[in-house]
Amino acid sequence: MVANYDRTPIHPLVRRDQIAALLEGYFEIMDLWRVDNRTARAILGSPAERTFFRWKAGVIGSVPMDTVKRIGYISGIWQGLQLLYSDPHHADKWVNRPNRFLQGQAPIERMSAGDVTDLAVVRQYVDAARSPWS
Repeated sequence: MVANYDRTPIHPLVRRDQIAALLEGYFEIMDLWRVDNRTARAILGSPAERTFFRWKAGVIGSVPMDTVKRIGYISGIWQGLQLLYSDPHHADKWVNRPNRFLQGQAPIERMSAGDVTDLAVVRQYVDAARSPWS
């Protein structure tokens, strides 16, 4: 992946090189979870298709803070699952399995529903599941 590691700020608290690293990590998680581009794009808040593929290629322009927050939720979900499951493959498969708490929806379906609160629900569920071990 070719990345633009320009250190100019995109937001007062986030530099362009940090955004590049966040997006790179996000796409690695999507690969581990075997998420298609349509779903990965929806999770990011449905940026323009061209923008999405530029980000995926490591060409980072403007990135909304909403997208940064969404990536934060995904990172937290991934990390929580890695702590919950001793086998990383089981952790990565969890997002594609139907879940009773989500009314039979797979977590990835809920996360890609479009609203950032859908990501928050899944993150809270994972955090609650691991809280006895925290």
